[in-house]
Amino acid sequence: MPSPSLLATLIDERGVLLADGATGTNLFAAGLVSGEAPELWNADHPDRIRALHQSFVDAGTDLLLTNTFGGTAPRLKLHDAANRVGELNERAAVLANEVADRAERRPLVAGSVGPTGELFEPLGTLTPNEAIAAFTDQIRGLKAGGVDMVWIETMSAPEEIRAAAQSAIDVGVPYCFTGSFDTAGKTMMGLEPAEIHGVCAELDTPPVALGANCGVGAPDILASLLDMSAAQTATPLIVKGNCGIPQFKGTDIVYSGTPELMASYAGLAINAGASIVGGCCGTTPAHVAAMRSAIDNHTPDARPDIDHVTAVLGALVNNTASASKKVKPTRGRRRRRRR
Repeated sequence: MPSPSLLATLIDERGVLLADGATGTNLFAAGLVSGEAPELWNADHPDRIRALHQSFVDAGTDLLLTNTFGGTAPRLKLHDAANRVGELNERAAVLANEVADRAERRPLVAGSVGPTGELFEPLGTLTPNEAIAAFTDQIRGLKAGGVDMVWIETMSAPEEIRAAAQSAIDVGVPYCFTGSFDTAGKTMMGLEPAEIHGVCAELDTPPVALGANCGVGAPDILASLLDMSAAQTATPLIVKGNCGIPQFKGTDIVYSGTPELMASYAGLAINAGASIVGGCCGTTPAHVAAMRSAIDNHTPDARPDIDHVTAVLGALVNNTASASKKVKPTRGRRRRRRR
């Protein structure tokens, strides 16, 4: 198994790390059509994928995520590309590495691994062995392309996190994972933020980091972070929140978060215990650049409570374990989207 210390070494060197922003929503701005698989662009439009990675490098990111969120066979079969898992994932990793290797301050390249889109038995038909096989095929491709680690993200089911993590272990790549706490402060399958530390506790190799991504905006994901960081474990914590709330403007979906809001979110995330801070859906290079400045100029302050978070970033959408005791949330539901 390769040494999992590369991420820890970078955290020691740079302090808090800045992850990149959205992939899917930025590719829509570059011409991706709704219903089209972004992963196909790794072969069909490599110049546009390189350009997106370069824009995040120029904004100061320390971590580049590959364009492989839907890179498993169950997702790619929807686009008649289930037989291209290895090719598309390897190509994505190569493209990200080409950009990273040219950077003056080289970012890590993390292989994005999203949910299969299938439900586990007994709610669905997916078995643990089938999930492990699907993730293993994807992660082999990512490893062949040279990723530094695997980034398991936007997960809801503990079983699926464990399957993806076991695949990374079997293939021999360090891994981290994040859940999306977008349903009343829990994941869709009922996992609470404070429970995330134990999800992979029985596996032979622990994650190099864990945390939360996506969700319903900056205040809510920081509420989840406060729950996670209360455990005070040694594992670095990730927070990669959406850039505000998606809103329709005509036929377009835009996100409400400004660069200034995301900069404030980054500072609060550091004070709340995050070691890796980034943006998910709607987060552009401009937002990432604002977070870069906030991290570089951050002055440590007291751990915020949820009242302070909402005073700075606005009201919660969902209820969470820590937030429910202090702030009445506004109502809201959202459909899961690509980051």
